[in-house]
Amino acid sequence: MSPRSERRGEAVWALVITSVAGFMAALDNLVVTTALPSIREDLGGALHDLEWTVSAYTLTFAVLLMFGAALGDRFGRRRLFMVGLGIFTASSSAAAMAPGIDSLIAARAVQGAGAAVMMPLTLTLLTAAVPEARRGAAYGIWGAVNGLAVASGPLVGGSLTEHIAWEWIFWLNVPLGLALIPLARLRLTESYGTGAPLDVPGTLLASGGLFGIVYGLVRGPADGWTGGLVLTGLFAGVALLVGFVLYSTRARNPMLPMRLFRSRAFSGINAASLLMFFGMFGSIFLLAQYLQNVLGYSPTEAGLRMLPWTGMPMLAAPLAGILSDRIGGRPVVAVGLFLQSLGLAYFAVVVTTDVSYAAQLPALIISGIGMGLFFAPAANLVMSSVRKEEQGIASGSNNALREVGGALGIAVMASIFAARGGYETGQAFVDGMRPALVAGSAAVALAGVAALLIPARRRPEGPSGAPEAAAPALEKVS
Repeated sequence: MSPRSERRGEAVWALVITSVAGFMAALDNLVVTTALPSIREDLGGALHDLEWTVSAYTLTFAVLLMFGAALGDRFGRRRLFMVGLGIFTASSSAAAMAPGIDSLIAARAVQGAGAAVMMPLTLTLLTAAVPEARRGAAYGIWGAVNGLAVASGPLVGGSLTEHIAWEWIFWLNVPLGLALIPLARLRLTESYGTGAPLDVPGTLLASGGLFGIVYGLVRGPADGWTGGLVLTGLFAGVALLVGFVLYSTRARNPMLPMRLFRSRAFSGINAASLLMFFGMFGSIFLLAQYLQNVLGYSPTEAGLRMLPWTGMPMLAAPLAGILSDRIGGRPVVAVGLFLQSLGLAYFAVVVTTDVSYAAQLPALIISGIGMGLFFAPAANLVMSSVRKEEQGIASGSNNALREVGGALGIAVMASIFAARGGYETGQAFVDGMRPALVAGSAAVALAGVAALLIPARRRPEGPSGAPEAAAPALEKVS
């Protein structure tokens, strides 16, 4: 086999392994939502216990993402990817066999920790295996699979629960994980970051800050925003993150160098990612309930009717990746975000207690195309805005901000929903959902504005592997 064929084969295997692993991690964000009634029937538990089966995963996933990326940079990305995959697979088995609600919550927390180690390294390993000229297309497929996983979580969870048993939403991960671990060992190439020692103070500050903020956001709608633990979590989290920023500006080998944010590309795409996940997660959270609670669809029927939205990334994302290679990621990301904002605004206008599916369809299609245009170019912009040895932590920080955005979106949009409506009647649900969708649409539109602040085109890379536009700042620091 020629060297060119070997490189192509390595790239294909890396794409398959990282896409499937990313699908597993992203899917489990929302896969439990439609299974909660069945879980409560089997395992018991109060409403706040059921909420924690979702929140425990989100919490550990968001908190440990940057730490997982830093571990991979220090001790080997392939090695830590396999460790994270093993933890995720084992905890999925534990969740499926959980004898009670408390053990299920504990297994979900460990599952989120495994995903936090695994997820940011998928993008780093893929970037290392694919030649730069073809990364857009590879990111397109990776983004399509991840976008489909996020949006189809309620459908997968509902279908498995309705037709088999809720345990299978966790058993599904086990054969996939067991197959991927040896494939990763054989087919992925080991790589490392800067080789700097692990930044313990920065890790503790960032993890503690993210824990406080995400905990407060997750518990706010249920416990009330004036609750003591909620306020303590939010204020302490903000204080710790401020401390993390101040520390990182002076540390010799910080986990997340603050100079990265001097790059308009890095800052812009991270702001856009946070706002996009704010609007997307909050909207999916409400729409999945609207289709079932108001329009009367079963979980499977609701998921199928959302396919024009959730399935569209499979068609749009590969095209978006190719376009980003040719014209740059900025215009593709911006168009995608504005389309998704338009789709959510359209849905807010047409939603009623008896709206026809034909009236919903344009909103679903427009939102789906918009989401599909976002993932691949966004990944390309993140990875191309930093040096090669810093791509692991760049991926980790971007994923952490996305998770915080998702938690913030669900919390804020659920609060708007509760203030203007409720679950009492179908009309009350619509009255609450409409202004929440408007807020989601506005957040995604702001994400589009943030994307427009990214430099219009990526400049050729300098000898260090960093974009030349960032060279002056990098030289000044060094």
